[in-house]
Amino acid sequence: MRILRLEAWAVELPLSEPYTIAYETVDRVTNLFVRLVTDGTLAGFGCAAPAPEVTGEQPEDVLAALVDVAGPLVAGSDPLRYGRTLERLRAPLVAFPAALAAVDMALHDLLGKIAGLPLWQLLGGYRRQIVTSVTIGILPEDETLRHARRRVAEGFRALKLKGGLDDRDDAEKVLAVRAAVGPEIELRFDANQGYTAEQALRFVDAVRPANLKLIEQPTPRRDHDELARVTAGSDLPVMADESLMNLDDAIRLVGRRRVHLLNVKLMKVGGIAETLRISAVARSAGLEVMVGCMDEAALAIAAGLAAALARPNLRYADLDGHLDLADDPTRGAVILEDGRLAATGRPGLGFDLD
Repeated sequence: MRILRLEAWAVELPLSEPYTIAYETVDRVTNLFVRLVTDGTLAGFGCAAPAPEVTGEQPEDVLAALVDVAGPLVAGSDPLRYGRTLERLRAPLVAFPAALAAVDMALHDLLGKIAGLPLWQLLGGYRRQIVTSVTIGILPEDETLRHARRRVAEGFRALKLKGGLDDRDDAEKVLAVRAAVGPEIELRFDANQGYTAEQALRFVDAVRPANLKLIEQPTPRRDHDELARVTAGSDLPVMADESLMNLDDAIRLVGRRRVHLLNVKLMKVGGIAETLRISAVARSAGLEVMVGCMDEAALAIAAGLAAALARPNLRYADLDGHLDLADDPTRGAVILEDGRLAATGRPGLGFDLD
């Protein structure tokens, strides 16, 4: 079997409910879909979700990278030698991790279909399902509480609250949410780089009664030393997100114990293969990993889920990026029940895109 060609196209997806985080408000996103056409009956599918504020990629540039760069390099390749193909793509797509992630997904999807196995099993199959958090953006306290109660009523057992604009206001909202949802619901907090180390530590101290599970990316992404100051002074687990863009970042963060946890997103690091490499680095230091996401169609969520189910130290999932996307052409690519995500059970990523 050979890959004949790569096809790619863009889809604009409005959000059913816009949200605000520390550095932007989002009401619509663009995802790019990829189809690897073979000389047989099988095709592999992938998805890119560019995040300009995080990776610097614009949708039109990602589409051009897929068509003009990845397409010629993938054509004629053997889908069973996906490692060789990904290595050929790594340098040309270094500035386009979302594009690399989409091709990586499609190659893994093909691999699973050729093997006749769901990808999560082919990659290791450590667990069958995983709890995912659902995100609540920056809102006034009464709106935050309304969203929290609604999500709990929908069956979610883990909530991620966004903040980073005012540590005192954030702490008050966290405490109010804890009082509203009770002690059994897991609460996570994401400052999206909004704090100084002093503000982050003040926040950690203020929310101690709320029993938070973790605080994510409290300080600016490029200042690893500032992040390390929070880690050293906090009894709340500190997670790197925007500070972790690739394998080199993982080695620097883990090697110097600058964080307690890592948030790996396929769109940041370039796909499933790189996610599993970073997972191995984290495990070597005894650290656990969250698989996160951007505003991604369900097909991309299925790829993140396959990785999260595969390895023991990929303990956490924040795979909710598809929930508020209107007109998602891949709706149904994952199964969500009572706040837990599971794969469809079909080969590969478990979804064929017409």
